[in-house]
Amino acid sequence: MSTLAIAIEEAAAFIWAEAELLDRLAYAEWLALWDPAGLYVIPIERNAADAAEALNIAYDDAAMREARVRRLSSGFSMSAAPPARTVRTSSRFVVERAGAASIVVRCAQILLEYKYGRTRTLGADVTFDLVRAEGGLKLMRKTVLLLNSDEDLFGIGYLL
Repeated sequence: MSTLAIAIEEAAAFIWAEAELLDRLAYAEWLALWDPAGLYVIPIERNAADAAEALNIAYDDAAMREARVRRLSSGFSMSAAPPARTVRTSSRFVVERAGAASIVVRCAQILLEYKYGRTRTLGADVTFDLVRAEGGLKLMRKTVLLLNSDEDLFGIGYLL
């Protein structure tokens, strides 16, 4: 594995590409972005000291990510049939930590969802823990802190 540092521009390009995959419902390609040991976390409590010890909307390892994608893609998930149309934008990239071949980037994300004739807006602080691997960057952890997760729980029929 290469030990080249990851620049903020490369991390931002990865984050934008990941958003594009999710908006296109390209879930198989999204799964390929992950390191096998990676975690996809959507906590309910924004200030929880340890998400592993708290209640979460999602706390997915590789097997759970694959199961979630199967459910969303099957047409049998009530929240995903029909699938929502989404457009997301990410901005305000802040480097939290950088190593020889890793970077942790926090950004703001606005997601617009259209389904059943209505539009819903979700805001979140998203943290991406990225590592350099064979063939490019991989996700080690993605943590999505929804602005309203601790007040308004609702069905989400797509990946954040």
